[in-house]
Amino acid sequence: MTEFPQRTTSKQRTMAAVNHVSKVYRQGDRSVAALLDVCLTIADGEFVAVMGASGSGKSTLMHLMAGLTRPTNGDVTIDGQKLESLSDRKLTHFRRQHVGLVFQAFNLIPSLTARDNILFPLFAAGQKNIDESELDDLADRLGIRDRLTHRPDSLSGGEQQRVAIARALITNPAVMFADEPTGSLDSVTGQSICELSRRLCDNEKRTIVIVTHEPSVAAWADRVIVLKDGKVLNEFATADHGDAQSLATHYHRLVGPREPAIA
Repeated sequence: MTEFPQRTTSKQRTMAAVNHVSKVYRQGDRSVAALLDVCLTIADGEFVAVMGASGSGKSTLMHLMAGLTRPTNGDVTIDGQKLESLSDRKLTHFRRQHVGLVFQAFNLIPSLTARDNILFPLFAAGQKNIDESELDDLADRLGIRDRLTHRPDSLSGGEQQRVAIARALITNPAVMFADEPTGSLDSVTGQSICELSRRLCDNEKRTIVIVTHEPSVAAWADRVIVLKDGKVLNEFATADHGDAQSLATHYHRLVGPREPAIA
């Protein structure tokens, strides 16, 4: 059973804030509420896990915080900027500069090398002057320096996810959001990605939000926010639980026995 170190966090400025946010989708003549009056804050340099069953609203919450979609009601603030005040064009520009995104399926471009996949956000923003030393330093820190000339199909799953993390960090974003980043990986590789995320938070003071349904992933965070039926059910510090099994027991006690199965 994996043991996790006790961690402490200091009070810092708010990096992300969700203020009375709701998201309602139309399905024909029906309205489906994915999120209902959600409020939360995330501090600069904090590592937060958002947990919940399939359909709980956790991915919708991440998409709203990342500026990929807009709320029906309420507002989201990232790095001091209220997202709803931005036009679509300005929101895209803000997202490129301030938000890093990592997905379960890696979303790498097959025809590009790892190097060009990492640099893609800079290319997309029209940046022509690339600091190769910065790229090499980032690749070193993520353990993929010797894989930069390889294309995704010659990389392992863990290496592909490290490339995806490098791509998310190349713009030095205010927040990195990761949606089920270990879902396509075996347990050992998944834990290595969690350990890497922990190091990024501890050593580089990165603000990280991971969406997951796995207690073994959430246990690496500083704090866990639990969603159920589109609402914040509870939140707790991982320091109160010494290992993933203890955290899992607490989580399932919170959500109750009727939690839907994970798809």
